[in-house]
Amino acid sequence: MSVDLPAAARDLAPTGVLRASINLGNPVLAQGTPDAPSGVTVDLARAVGERLRVPVELLCFDAARSSFEAMATGQADLCFLAIDPARATEVAFTAPYVVIEGVYAVPTDSPVQTVGDVDRDGVLVGVKKGSAYDLFLTRTLQHATIVRGDEGVDVFVAEGLDVGAGIRQPVTAFAAGRDDVRVVGEAFMQIQQAVGTTRTRAAGTVAFLHGLVEELKASGFVANALERSGQTGVTVAPPA
Repeated sequence: MSVDLPAAARDLAPTGVLRASINLGNPVLAQGTPDAPSGVTVDLARAVGERLRVPVELLCFDAARSSFEAMATGQADLCFLAIDPARATEVAFTAPYVVIEGVYAVPTDSPVQTVGDVDRDGVLVGVKKGSAYDLFLTRTLQHATIVRGDEGVDVFVAEGLDVGAGIRQPVTAFAAGRDDVRVVGEAFMQIQQAVGTTRTRAAGTVAFLHGLVEELKASGFVANALERSGQTGVTVAPPA
């Protein structure tokens, strides 16, 4: 599908400014402060604005649920979220640009050795409310009980839970600073991070975003953005 860039710009940035919702709560994808954010999602937002020839406004939030709500309520035009069926009813996603892992943290002496050991009656699992892994575990855990908080590992420690869930890089860093917590090595999910906009956008606009993401993956832009932001061990998603 050929893309009419002026039409896509009018559709995606109707105010004349591309308002991009940035989740500073995911340190793999965004770092810094609301006044000076950085990271791969910031670089992607600016790349979209540059291609459309519109200025970019970065709206920063501390959680994925807040970032999602900003776009769903019309405060933002563009978001960077994990692909999930619960969100796909309102978000038109591109293919993923990176894939990160969800892992469990447990007390050092926990009997939990594998991902399969978690889903048992009486096991309490801490998650970050509204995160991709909250949505995933809500659908998939049949016996364990989910406890939601501001951060999965924080509620895990604060309430003395059996398991804390989170993204591999920050969970690993958290466990490395303690002698009473370890990380279950196996990932419980692959989190596919994508660019999204509302489903009210024209097909040509969504096609433009999809094509640009594929171009930026293939050119090394995404890999370079991750490297500049110090994010090692993060996988650039394969071509769609």
